[in-house]
Amino acid sequence: MIEELLNEIHSPEDIGSITSEIVVPGMPDFSLSENAPAGKDLFSAKSRKAWDKSEEARCDFQYHLRLTRRASTNFITIWQKSVFGRTLTDIKSDDSMVPFFIENLVPVIHEMIGFHLGNGSWALVTTPMRRHKERNFASRIAEGLAAELGIPFYFDCAHCRSKQRIGAVFDANNIPHEGNVIVFDDFVTTGSTLQSMKNLLLKEGKNPIFICGINNKL
Repeated sequence: MIEELLNEIHSPEDIGSITSEIVVPGMPDFSLSENAPAGKDLFSAKSRKAWDKSEEARCDFQYHLRLTRRASTNFITIWQKSVFGRTLTDIKSDDSMVPFFIENLVPVIHEMIGFHLGNGSWALVTTPMRRHKERNFASRIAEGLAAELGIPFYFDCAHCRSKQRIGAVFDANNIPHEGNVIVFDDFVTTGSTLQSMKNLLLKEGKNPIFICGINNKL
């Protein structure tokens, strides 16, 4: 067919007469009218999901002992934030997780500090409660840790002037008499809370060390 058409072409006018007979199929109209319902932008939805940082953190409780320096404070954690596992809300609402934390943290503290803490020079505290009037998850673990270690636990050691975590300012409340203070928190993200505790305890003449459960930052 193509060869026959080429044989018929002898001048530019011949090309025009041949192409004028070609029919181009019409294309459907994909334009959106002003009254057309807005469709779902799949790419936009996927993009939002990929960058959405509001999903709650998880932990699979694979042992991952780690020394981290964040917000000018050194702290030890034994678990790491993970893609899969239980959410922090689920963990905090499960009463069986309190003895689980204690059981795993006690050997780490003994290895770090020693097995003879009950000589009157060590105490244990936790970070201030912001939203709870009664003892929260971290406080219950801290109380159990102190009992296992044979050292006093000072509940409500500090009060926070606001509910914010970044740049929080703590006021002294129930400061330990002991010179060495273990500061426990169930999980740590920015380290700002620990830094505020460090500033407070150093001002009070104490020697703080920081031990947490979950490192909530990869």
